Amino acid sequence: MQLHFTAETSSDGVVDRSFTVGDVPGVLWSPESPAPGAPLLLMGHGGGLHKRAAGLVARARDAVVRDGFHVAAIDAPGHGDRPRSDQDQRWVDAMLQARADGESLAPSIEPYNTSLAERSVPEWRATIDALQSLPEIAEDAPVGYSGMTLASAIGIPLAVAEPRIRAAIFGGVFVYDAVLQAARNLTIPVEFLLPWDDAEISRESGLAVFDAFASEEKTLIAFPGSHFRVPAEQFDTRFFARKLGAGLVSATG
Repeated sequence: MQLHFTAETSSDGVVDRSFTVGDVPGVLWSPESPAPGAPLLLMGHGGGLHKRAAGLVARARDAVVRDGFHVAAIDAPGHGDRPRSDQDQRWVDAMLQARADGESLAPSIEPYNTSLAERSVPEWRATIDALQSLPEIAEDAPVGYSGMTLASAIGIPLAVAEPRIRAAIFGGVFVYDAVLQAARNLTIPVEFLLPWDDAEISRESGLAVFDAFASEEKTLIAFPGSHFRVPAEQFDTRFFARKLGAGLVSATG
């Protein structure tokens, strides 16, 4: 699929370009003068959010300015600028009702997130193909992936399917069989963020996912609170600078 840029702005050393790949909308943040071979960091958004969620944009711009990365995000099906199907709406309604009633979200989260992952993985792979065809992003540029909750439900199977992804940060993911099975097949370096006091995602389930990762290099980072408020510093983009071999921009600029 071809990539089409639809808008471009530039500020504080970051070029912000909206694009589409097929009917999937996305955004690419890049340095004004990117270094040859600069890594590409993919950022997924959480459930109910979108490619330009405030926290995601802040992390993306930081990775561009501090590390010299290109950063890309796309809307998951039914999120952001993408319409929600009737079936997706039924799952969302059931999830919200269960949350309001204090009941388990599992009966709706599992089929919904599984379906979103099945649809999103090929979209992300097509996006990587399209981005690496750009002259400023090398075809062999190292790729990383970062994202919590829904972004992890999508990102874990994506990282298994996509050999170009060399390192990832996941966390706060609702646990079900498909997530665990994908984790058992993941061998790249991983940081896993675990909300320690989450009413909807138990510590035990988070530990089960971390334990399932087949990676020889994996780090568990627990933090107080829930998956609704993840401290920005937990998304350590220096992890990607180390694992993707960037060293493009020093920590002091």
